[in-house]
Amino acid sequence: MKTRSVQGLGVILFFLLVAELALILLSWILSAAGVEGVRSLLSGEGVRWFVGDFARMVASPLLVWLLLLMIAVGAFLRSGLTSLWHEDRSRMLSYRDRTAFRVALVLLVAYVVAILLLTIVPHAVLLSASGTLFPSPFSRSLIPFIAFGITLVSIAFGMISGRMPSLSDVLDALCYGICRFAPLLILYIFCIQLYQSLRFVFS
Repeated sequence: MKTRSVQGLGVILFFLLVAELALILLSWILSAAGVEGVRSLLSGEGVRWFVGDFARMVASPLLVWLLLLMIAVGAFLRSGLTSLWHEDRSRMLSYRDRTAFRVALVLLVAYVVAILLLTIVPHAVLLSASGTLFPSPFSRSLIPFIAFGITLVSIAFGMISGRMPSLSDVLDALCYGICRFAPLLILYIFCIQLYQSLRFVFS
């Protein structure tokens, strides 16, 4: 991520840390004052909860969605698809780029059709038991579906266009988004911890 963005995230992380520390102190004060419905994070129960449930709190579906989207965005950026919009309009695309774009478009259409067949036909397997789309297995996997589709199209375009000539290049593209947007993972951990702490204190 760009330096300015990282600095901005650093400021946000600082305020989240201050908010967490303030919540710890506030929970102790309110609990000592006998306020009903407030649990202290400094009590034995609070310490056991923080230490024992930390991994469970962080390992949420939101973390998986974030990782998948980072992989998809990274693959898209490294595939060269963005260059199609930045190329000089007076210049013709190369034969390989045109071929790669057509194949990627066909894959995208085929992928969308496959998803539709799994969702809109009667008794489709991704519908809920009552036949609804929301909520359903499809709605719970919407983000993974989107991320996988973007990744599939991006990798196909990158390989055919020659921008990803080897499997190591494909792996590098899949890792690129995680490396570039890694600060978001740190932000997620701070945010989810503050949210879960608020739930624990005031539940």
